[in-house]
Amino acid sequence: MERREAGGPIPEALAARIRLVIFDVDGVLTDGGVYIGSTESGEAVELKRFNIQDGLGLKLLQWAGLEVAMVSGRVSRATELRARELGVACHQDDGAHKLPAVRRIMERMGIGWDEVAMVADDLPDVSVFRHVGLKAAVGNATASVAELADWQARRSGGHGAVREFCDGLLAARGELDRVVKRYVDERSGS
Repeated sequence: MERREAGGPIPEALAARIRLVIFDVDGVLTDGGVYIGSTESGEAVELKRFNIQDGLGLKLLQWAGLEVAMVSGRVSRATELRARELGVACHQDDGAHKLPAVRRIMERMGIGWDEVAMVADDLPDVSVFRHVGLKAAVGNATASVAELADWQARRSGGHGAVREFCDGLLAARGELDRVVKRYVDERSGS
């Protein structure tokens, strides 16, 4: 596929095939920073900053009937909590072995690589990224990811890149207006 200008439209034919969307966590759903400290008793504490608009983007994908999963190359309680809050599958591997987790999801769903999209930012994502049917990179992705990407966000990871992708994918599928209307109607008592 020919690379397009950052933030441009996602091709409709490509978007229509997608049934599963994989999101890296650190650097995609977060800004890549990790706050580490400890309590007075010495218990380790890790905090991450997640973008609320990005989270709503994941929910919009789910409401459109797409499977959504977070796949991380580090194990983090903060990631687990955010995934639970959003109601999405969460797969974490401290050695950044993401490919087996994605293959298990695909086998469970009975789908092929051309039906999978991934939003990525850095080298630990490449083992999965090079296989998926729709490769999306955050605006500040490393060269190793950006060069492989079919689509790249204008925004950086943790700062709206995920929402930009989610809205773009749903628009390309012709579903954005319907899903947004459903969201607003349900919250308006309509």
